[in-house]
Amino acid sequence: MARIVVIGAGLGAMATAARLAVAGHRVTVYERTATYGGAVGRFAREGFAFDTGPGLLHLPAVYRDLFVKTGKEPLEECVALTQVDPASRHVFADGTRVDLPNASRAGTVSALDAAFGAGAGERWGEFLVRAREAWDRTRRPLLEEPQPADPAPLAREPYPALKAGLLRRPTTTLAQVGARELGDPRLAALLDAYAWSYGFDPATAPAAAAVLPYMEQTFGSWYVGGGLRALADAVYERCRKRRVEFVFEAPVEEVLEKDGRAAGVGLAGGETVEADHVVSGAPVPVLYGDQVIGWERQDDRPRHQEIGTSRVTVCLALRGPRETAAVHRTVVHGAGERPTVTVLRPDDPALRPDDSHEAVTVTATVRAASGEDWDAFADRMVDAAGLAVPGLRERLLWRHVRTPEDVRRDTGSAVVPGPALGGGRGRLLPAANRSPLPGLWFAGGWSHPGGGLAHAGMSGALVAGLIVEGVDFRGSR
Repeated sequence: MARIVVIGAGLGAMATAARLAVAGHRVTVYERTATYGGAVGRFAREGFAFDTGPGLLHLPAVYRDLFVKTGKEPLEECVALTQVDPASRHVFADGTRVDLPNASRAGTVSALDAAFGAGAGERWGEFLVRAREAWDRTRRPLLEEPQPADPAPLAREPYPALKAGLLRRPTTTLAQVGARELGDPRLAALLDAYAWSYGFDPATAPAAAAVLPYMEQTFGSWYVGGGLRALADAVYERCRKRRVEFVFEAPVEEVLEKDGRAAGVGLAGGETVEADHVVSGAPVPVLYGDQVIGWERQDDRPRHQEIGTSRVTVCLALRGPRETAAVHRTVVHGAGERPTVTVLRPDDPALRPDDSHEAVTVTATVRAASGEDWDAFADRMVDAAGLAVPGLRERLLWRHVRTPEDVRRDTGSAVVPGPALGGGRGRLLPAANRSPLPGLWFAGGWSHPGGGLAHAGMSGALVAGLIVEGVDFRGSR
């Protein structure tokens, strides 16, 4: 039985802790804040409640696997999961609206044809065929296997070049895919919105980002009853049942090293804790930026994803009931000064004081260090959300704005990491789970396979496998 210290209580770190505890190890989690969940937070006031991180779950099989592997109760006995249908409503700059069904390619093709004209759905469907090719090429190495010691092959673009006569026209960015292959600016805007929702600028994101809409439209979008915070609650309780110990308000200030490997941690106040392994769920660049780990030379530091975006979230408390025609998720596409926003309107009694009120969450992807006037930006977000919520301004009781600084306070970094993407010369590959220091491991959104709830859960499976099975571990199945 090994002594294992886990830094941070985010979803990836807790997923690792639960799996290691089931394997017979003694696991203690040290969290610098007063609660667990990391980016999966909640804001509550006057009977209203809002998710302050992700609002929907993709690839729920990741957490089904976690619960199967760590206890008798399956995921669906611990949280209520429902598919969101339609998966999303889109409101475009020219006023066009389209509802896209959940996990139905045929339904999506029909909806796009009806909204944009004959042939639009077929072009989108042909794009998804190419996106599937990129997904098939990268699924195992980017999601299910440990990152290879030499990740150079993953830096090659997996998205197939479009055939044009006898020539192949290379596409290097997602924006080029939209412009060259979709034939309608609204289809291109639809593609761009998927990239922005994961924190990627389509003008610089590799064409491999095509896997993002493929993943959502193939495997569906799911809502957790009570909000996504309920999933964090369930994972925390699973850890407790497996006798994982949690110590809150206990910042780790140093990773101890002995004989060339990690040997424990130093806590604020001077206490030291010995360990056979240290698993860090903290943002990788923060570890050496705050001198937690003594990688003094740039070449010694682990690579991490190069992404500079964050999120602004506006929580809206509304009087009046949710109208019958409302949908769970609406994406209002930007136009001029109006930002692209995602409006979430879950029909969930747990999030509102009564049926005569509604809790609405509006989010936008922003530059983490933009110097924006966030109150003025929130005003523009609310104006955009008004295209999804009839009479929003008249119904508004109050609002609560969360900025990149709030993200930094909750997670340690204002930047929100995205999922690992192939191509792009490897700049969107996260840190490997095995750190340059033996005995130190990385889990969570800043490590392989990257950000997002599903990817964070996968990192837990990979780190636990590497610790338990060692060099024989070839990946999760």
